[in-house]
Amino acid sequence: MNKWKKELSFILALLMIAVLTACGSTGEETSSEQADAETEVNDEELTIGQINWAENIAVTNMWKAILEEKGYNVKLNVLNMGTTMKALESGELDASLEIWLPVQDANYLKEYKDSVNFSEATWYDNAKVGLVVPTYLEEVNSVEDLNEHKESFNGEITGFDPGAGTMEVTEQLIKDYNLEFELLPSSEPAMIAEIDKAIKNEEPIVAPLWSPHWVFSKYDLKFLEDPKKTFGGIEKIHHATRHGFEDDYPKVSEWFKNWKMDDQQIGQLIDYVESAENPLDGAKKWIEENQELVDEWVK
Repeated sequence: MNKWKKELSFILALLMIAVLTACGSTGEETSSEQADAETEVNDEELTIGQINWAENIAVTNMWKAILEEKGYNVKLNVLNMGTTMKALESGELDASLEIWLPVQDANYLKEYKDSVNFSEATWYDNAKVGLVVPTYLEEVNSVEDLNEHKESFNGEITGFDPGAGTMEVTEQLIKDYNLEFELLPSSEPAMIAEIDKAIKNEEPIVAPLWSPHWVFSKYDLKFLEDPKKTFGGIEKIHHATRHGFEDDYPKVSEWFKNWKMDDQQIGQLIDYVESAENPLDGAKKWIEENQELVDEWVK
């Protein structure tokens, strides 16, 4: 009888060890599977090109905040437009969020249409580009008026980033209208600083600008008429991605295509990002106040 009890105890002990081992194994496997699933999301790094233009800084930081909330690791690479396109072609960059068509970035579309994916989807449909002057220059209302007032402007058009599509179109505009002007490249902040200085002193200045842009809410500026339509009419803003992006990031690819903003939304976003110490904080504040809209994009 004692021998039977001992054998039964031994069998029960073996069964208990087997059960505990099985439970432990299952727990380890579950934890391992969970870790793998988390790693799959968290290890995905997206690299987005950022150009130092007000609206570009705003939307790249907005998407960085949205995607990181979804578990992606997002890196913003600050590049100029020409380098951005080359990086998309080589695959060093995953996406660029600002391609102006049909006119401003037409040269890039022509050059890279076979090596970069230009999305047919647009996120802003009412963009405008052209030369602007302060509204107090009442006698200058058209590009055709510029030569007559060349001396007032010192024969200079204050420009921004060399290689930007709008800068190339401005060079074409100078040829189309036989303007006796030189386009001076710099950067967007430097160009805005020159506009600020001129307006404070009520001096003439002419520069290529675009809407949406916060500068129009700060200064009284007007677009010059462009009878030859060198700058085109209404521009639409698209995004572009490297080849293979849709296969690697199908969800993000779909979210980018769902993305739509109007004047008020982009204007408020730019304002929040511009006024924040950290652009990402400004973008997060905007997202928090516009969560329903963002949810429509990433549904």
